[in-house]
Parts: sequence; C-alpha cells; structure tokens
Amino acid sequence: MSRDAAIAKVSDYFDQGTFQSELADLVAFESTSQDPEGAPELRRYLDEAMLPRLQALGFDCEMLENPDPRGGPLLIGERREGDDLPMILTYGHGDTVRGQEGMWREGLHPWTLVEEGDRLYGRGAADNKGQHLINIAALEAVLAVRGRLGFNLRIVLEMSEEVGSCGLPEVFRSHKDKLTADVLIASDGPRLQPDVPTMFMGSRGGTTFDLTVETHEGAHHSGNWGGLLADPAMILAHALACITDRRGQIKLPEWRPDSLTDKVRAAVRDLPVTGGEGPEVNPDWGEADLTPAERVFGWNSFAVLAMVSGVPEAPVNAISGWARATCQLRYVVGTDPEDVIPALRRHLDAHGFENVTITPHDRGFFAATRLDPDHPWAEFVGQSIRTTSGGDLHVLPNLAGSLPNDSFTDILDLPTIWVPHSYRGCSQHAPNEHVLKGVSRDALRVMAGVFWDIGETGGPAA
Repeated sequence: MSRDAAIAKVSDYFDQGTFQSELADLVAFESTSQDPEGAPELRRYLDEAMLPRLQALGFDCEMLENPDPRGGPLLIGERREGDDLPMILTYGHGDTVRGQEGMWREGLHPWTLVEEGDRLYGRGAADNKGQHLINIAALEAVLAVRGRLGFNLRIVLEMSEEVGSCGLPEVFRSHKDKLTADVLIASDGPRLQPDVPTMFMGSRGGTTFDLTVETHEGAHHSGNWGGLLADPAMILAHALACITDRRGQIKLPEWRPDSLTDKVRAAVRDLPVTGGEGPEVNPDWGEADLTPAERVFGWNSFAVLAMVSGVPEAPVNAISGWARATCQLRYVVGTDPEDVIPALRRHLDAHGFENVTITPHDRGFFAATRLDPDHPWAEFVGQSIRTTSGGDLHVLPNLAGSLPNDSFTDILDLPTIWVPHSYRGCSQHAPNEHVLKGVSRDALRVMAGVFWDIGETGGPAA
C-alpha cells in the first residue's frame, strides 16, 4: 500500500490498453449539445457510461434535469468516508461540439476512436471525455490500492458546457448544500507543452456579439448606385478599426484591465507560448509593452471571428444593404463583464457609428476568474505534481481560454485547481480532434499521485 503502487496500477491500466478501449466507448456516444437532435445522447451518456461506473466507486448519485431548456441533464454524486476528512469536488462534461462529419481527413470519423502512432482521434477525446475518464481511473487506482480514498468526494458531470453551461449556475444555487467542498480539482483545457504538466487556477472570461450595419433594403447595381449609396461593409470596417489599432491594441479604456500586477507578471514570466504544434506567434501583434505570455494570460484580446457582406461565394456587381461581423472579447479579472457591451456602445457612438447595431449572442459565456499561485491548495497540488513529474510544472494564474470556473468560485466560493490532460495542438472544436497517448499516460500518473497525497495527508488544511 503505497503511492508508487497506486501510480503503478494506473500505469498498468493504460499499458494494458484499458484506457484506450474505455475512451473508445465514450467517444462512440454522439453527445453533441450543439445539435438539438442529439439531446437523447446527452442523457444516455450519463445513464449508461457514467452512472454505473460512479456507483461502483461508491457514489450516491442523483440525475437532474436542466432548469434551462437549452441545456442537457446533469449528474451530481457523493462518496463520503468520514466527517473529519476533507471534501474534494471534481467536475467534467460529457457533451461535445458538433461532430463535423465529412470534414475530418480520410480514415477518421468523429464518433470512432482511431489510433495513429501516439494519437487517439475522436470527438471528445480531448474535450472532455478523455480528461474526466483519466481522473475517474486515477481515483479507482487509489481506491484499489489503499482500500479507501482518504477523503470525501463530490462530482458534477454536465452535458451543456459547449453551449455555455446553461443552467449550471441555477443548479449550483439550488443544490449548494450538496456541493460544498474544500476545493475543486478538475481537468479541462490544454497543457502549454505536451511533456510538462500544467496547472491553472482560473480562466479568462468571454463575451461574443454581432456588429451589424444596415444601410438600405436589398442590393443595388454598383455602377448605377456606386457613390450614391452608403457601403455597409466599409462602414463596418471603419467601426472595427476604431476598437483597436492596426496591431490589435484595444482602444476602449473600459476594456483595458488594471489587474496585471507584479505578482501576475512574475507568475507568467517564464511560461511558454511558442514552439510545438500550432501557428507561429506574431511578435508585433497585441499590446506593445507586454510580453506574449502577459498578452494571453494577463490581458484582454479582441477578435473578429467572422465577417460577411453580400454573397462572398457568388459576388455580383451590387452594393449590399448590410454587413455583419461576429466579434469576441476575451477578458481577465479586472474587467467589468456587465459593462463590456455598454462600453462598446458608448465608444462606437462617440466615434460616429450610431448606426452600428450590437447584438450579444444568446449562448452563455463565462466570467473571468483567477487564484494566486501561492494559495495553499495550489501549492499543495503543485508540489504533488512535481513529485510525480520530477519537478517540471507550468503554473498559470488563469487559463487563456474560458470555462465555467465562475460558477465554482462565485456561487460555491471555492478555490479552484485545474490540471489539464490535453495539449494545444489537439484540434478541439475542429475536425481531427485527438489526444496524445503519452500525455494521457502521464496524466493518469499525475492524478493518481494527487489523489493519493490528499488522502495520505488531508491536504493543506491538515
């Protein structure tokens, strides 16, 4: 009965092919929350894949219908070993983005796990089925070796994360007494580098909206009407150009955070944002006096996700009557989420763009959160990971992306620790999504060590 024995057991679980076969079973559920026709698969994933496994682990489980009609069901469970033991909360989501059938390269299919070298391809393999499978398997290994976990455990599995976790805040408020804990320890997102574990304690928030200009009804001949009719695409382009300068530096004072402290700068100073798979970072893009790491982990970024006017696939000699851009602000702590859209309205009006309509997207998004790296739970989990990894660990005050961390911090009032089991080149939300076998095996060992250490010591409170 030892830490090494638990890590060896979970290593055998991977080496014998069990992780891969179980991940294949999970990927086979076509559990996309972005297609209403997939709703039955959301419930089936919980009923058939998660509930029996958690009950075998000793969880008392409850299925909950989502109070938001846009969202899928949720499962909450509890395994209690003693009133004097710490309570850990963990989380995962079994829903995925759309499968994008027909867009994957030859030989791949979103709902069939395919092995190619070190890669396991399939929708949800990285986001998030593989990640919560790793944590559950690590818990099972600790329980098998020790005979008990040594702590109490609560779990939340939702099926609506890819549509903004709609309904999750309401469930947390109405079931708060069933979700109290000392800390959240969960997994989502990517490692910064595949061969080095990552730990982050929050995430950037996000707001998505459309900017639309409508100048006249219909499209009109560009020869007869050119120079007489306002061009909505040109107006929209100038409106976008007043939001940032030519290198993407944000011009709105309300969108420029005040939370990039010396402590945050020190925490992100040596974090890698270049190298490995993915495009080259543009050194001359973004806030000029910040490092690339500070721009992505400590600052806000504005992006135009899509832009259209007329019929791009079949252009004609006509001036369109409309233009639309879908835009997004990713923001850190220190930005007022309630003032993001009003501040933009004031800014556009002040620059003469009163005719630009702002339409926030109905999809929910998450607020920004952050926890200092010197928080006792962050230091405890970080030290456990370093023990397993041999000392290597990247620590982020917050993830550059977004996830529903605000429900845990703002409603449940929890410190939050996320240990991601994917990597930045995994193609999540795109065709050819995959996990790396090497990262998955390493993550199983890391999480078995974390759960063993909590049960062995009681965590930092002890």
